[in-house]
Amino acid sequence: MKKFNVFIARKIPEAGIELLRKSGFNVEINDSEDRVLSKKQLIKKIKDKDALLSLLTDNIDKEVIEPNPKLKIISNYAVGFDNIDVKIATKRGIIVTNTPDVLTETVAEHTIALMLAAARRIVEADKFTRQGKYKAWSPFLFLGQDLKGKTLGILGLGRIGYEVAKRAAKGMEMKIIYNTRHRDKKFEGEYRARFADLPILLKESDFISIHLPLTPETKHMISKKEFNIMKKTAILINTARGPIVDEKALIYALKNKKIFAAALDVFECEPEITCDFNSPIKLKDLNNTILTPHIASATIDTRIKMAVVAAKSIIDIANGRIPENIVNKDVKIRVN
Repeated sequence: MKKFNVFIARKIPEAGIELLRKSGFNVEINDSEDRVLSKKQLIKKIKDKDALLSLLTDNIDKEVIEPNPKLKIISNYAVGFDNIDVKIATKRGIIVTNTPDVLTETVAEHTIALMLAAARRIVEADKFTRQGKYKAWSPFLFLGQDLKGKTLGILGLGRIGYEVAKRAAKGMEMKIIYNTRHRDKKFEGEYRARFADLPILLKESDFISIHLPLTPETKHMISKKEFNIMKKTAILINTARGPIVDEKALIYALKNKKIFAAALDVFECEPEITCDFNSPIKLKDLNNTILTPHIASATIDTRIKMAVVAAKSIIDIANGRIPENIVNKDVKIRVN
């Protein structure tokens, strides 16, 4: 096994770091106040490194990749990899990997939590109570929506979308309609789900949950036209990637009661919660939003598993093995 020089772009759970060190690798970690390195700093840090363990907050583009001829693998500590220029990495013979599977159930659970919280106005009611505004029970106080018997529209039936649909159908007796690139008749039979084109899904769904990767095709997939199709009682949940939803159109839809609510774990201009600083209305100003800071996979067990998976991908390359979670399968791997 080759003794790799590895750079970890931010502190991750110790289990992954220890695994790399036990393999005899030289491991350097950016542990400076848990902050994202600038592009210039990152380029400098990975010079002469064989492996980069990156996070979704790192923009690994052409400027970062090309000055580092020794780099053999970019192991991304996330399931998504839109932060990496995979085409350039492939051209340079660099393997790109991610951490799917281990966070599937955790993200699905967070999605369900957001769905329930938005439907029952949990955050809004909690704030109301803490402010001392609760004086007496009222038949009209914070009226929300039921989930049983309602229709959940799933956009993207990958691992996470599948698990969300399973919990909703089996646990809460919801009806499932879905839209994805490849129709899944086994899924339809098991969960009495129905495949639908996007306009039909938007029109019929009481809840819409996004589980798509961010690509040029999915950017602003949900915008003004789509919000106008939705029910006024619809609730949108996004635990995928922020730019799939046009933020400006979302704010307009929420403010003007085009939809009932939105529950978001991701944002278009993340980490900024609102792209336009000059906008008179921001997402955080709206009562019919629930906003969480990209924590859908944030459980202790899952983040440890992610660290181990990311580390194992690097160890596989050092041992001459193809990692299980390779993203760019057509890459011509360099041996030196």
